[in-house]
Amino acid sequence: MKEIVHALKYERRRSVAPPLGALMRECGHDLLRDADVVVPVPLHPRRQYERGFNQADDLARQLGVPVAPLLKRIAFTRSQIELPKHERQENVKSAFAFSPVPRSLIPDPRVIVLVDDVSTTGATLEACARVLKDAGVKEVRALTAARVVTPRPDAG
Repeated sequence: MKEIVHALKYERRRSVAPPLGALMRECGHDLLRDADVVVPVPLHPRRQYERGFNQADDLARQLGVPVAPLLKRIAFTRSQIELPKHERQENVKSAFAFSPVPRSLIPDPRVIVLVDDVSTTGATLEACARVLKDAGVKEVRALTAARVVTPRPDAG
């Protein structure tokens, strides 16, 4: 999975998004079932310009639920992959803001599913969820293509 996500994100192989999104849709069926919208984790405009696309948005568009850009990234932060676990939450603490869309497009989203490619510590998803909850969203769920799992210290 690491190689697949890397190909999408860093090698710009966007053709990976449809099959990966289909897998997310299948595995995340219960999370998506009664969701009003999916919200891709946004990139900072500078990072999106550099990359040329937002991989979370590409994945979100494969899930069969309306996509709504209800978040915007307002701070350019260091890439989470560059940081140790204890610095990641602080790095994204104030990086996101609510970005309302016209009510005619999304009347009153009560259940939102955040979509991202990878969750390592959950800091980015938590920061995004906090912004959405502060904006009045009733329930925020998260769906990612991959999750980094580190072995327990006592595992042998």
